Amino acid sequence: MSMNRPAATALAAALCLLTAACGASSTGDTAGEGTTEAAAAKGGYPVTLQNCGTRQTFEKAPERVVVMNGASVAEVSTLLALGLQDRIVANQQSYGGSEVKGRAAAVAALPTGDVERNDAYDIPREAMLGLRPDLVLSTTAYGFDEKNGFATRDQLRQVGAATYVSPQGCDQDTSKMTIADSYRLLREMGKVFGVTDRAEKLVAASEKNIAETSAKVAGEKKPKVMVLFSNMSMGGNDFSSVVAKGIYNDILAEAGGSNAFESASSTSFADLSKEKVAATDVDALVVIGYNDPNPAAYAKKLLKEFPQWPAARNNTYVTLSDSMYLGPSNDLAVRKIAGMLHPDAF
Repeated sequence: MSMNRPAATALAAALCLLTAACGASSTGDTAGEGTTEAAAAKGGYPVTLQNCGTRQTFEKAPERVVVMNGASVAEVSTLLALGLQDRIVANQQSYGGSEVKGRAAAVAALPTGDVERNDAYDIPREAMLGLRPDLVLSTTAYGFDEKNGFATRDQLRQVGAATYVSPQGCDQDTSKMTIADSYRLLREMGKVFGVTDRAEKLVAASEKNIAETSAKVAGEKKPKVMVLFSNMSMGGNDFSSVVAKGIYNDILAEAGGSNAFESASSTSFADLSKEKVAATDVDALVVIGYNDPNPAAYAKKLLKEFPQWPAARNNTYVTLSDSMYLGPSNDLAVRKIAGMLHPDAF
């Protein structure tokens, strides 16, 4: 379960940090402070956010946005869903695939800023400052940590750039993340860019789709699901990319399932031995492909390796990518997983 060095390092910069002890989430609520008639006439500005203990005020919609890697596509997918791709001057995020038609290609077509990335596959301090951003987005506070060679939030403020850490990312831990955090990200970006109507329509559509799916599987037995990243190594054991907690569990619950390894760790990921995995009943697999062109091959390999699983006997698995993580498309993951777990309900 190893992968190439650069991709593994990129995950070490983000996903592995999510196994730290969980702390407070992004603490501030959004607030349109100081709104005047003149500001309202130009789109509701100024807009002020309290984000991870910092006050970020926007007098107008950002025009030069940099999206840091963070082993995520949450931020770039949110901007694309809101129709803001023309504001992005450098994007480092990609899952290599998407449940949304055309999104992977749209992400790949975005400018990268032509920067030389660091060992974490992200933008180092001097390169970041050279991009002249007016807004920098990071999945967690890791992206603004000076010890890792990144520009700090204060350094970016001094050159006129606002900064934003996505919900539940303040303490570099996402074990308490839920679908509601995806909606919060949409709404906050909607306010920052003056497109609140678009954000609310996306949230309403997602809520409706999830409610309809959940209603169809209500009262059904909840199969035990193993969620993991394909061909990924993040720890010392054979299975170190197994999900224990976070938004994945919220998605599973809405789809009528449960996490077979939820109790294996108090943090986002469990670092499991092959023996532990073999001794656990797994009714179904959800394999997340992080820049893996063939996650289905990995799923089939696991089912062959553990023939005692009910999942192996019934060939029950699904592969997903960006919809299984923070972002605007969690409803698609809920629907696909529910269809796998409860096919007779659809």
